[in-house]
Amino acid sequence: MVPSKPISTHGMTQKLGRHGIPVRTARNAALAALAADLPNPILADVTGMHRHTALRWVAYARRDWVEYVAARAQRGGQTDGFDPVRGNIDGGTQRAAR
Repeated sequence: MVPSKPISTHGMTQKLGRHGIPVRTARNAALAALAADLPNPILADVTGMHRHTALRWVAYARRDWVEYVAARAQRGGQTDGFDPVRGNIDGGTQRAAR
């Protein structure tokens, strides 16, 4: 990076990825948190996304997760190695490649 020279989105994504920071996961978590707190017209204005996209994010963030919990209970809590709370595989036993 050079002072006063902008870095591209792709370049920043690569740099953060090399340090183990999952950009897409962080972006989606931030959008879900905003969508849970803001009405869709404001979310669209603040983020610059289309109003229909903002509506989908708000619907996703405010979804009732009862069906998901019931499905997990039927499967005995198995997640195929993915922990949705931690966002990692095998409950954190695998580290991101650096």
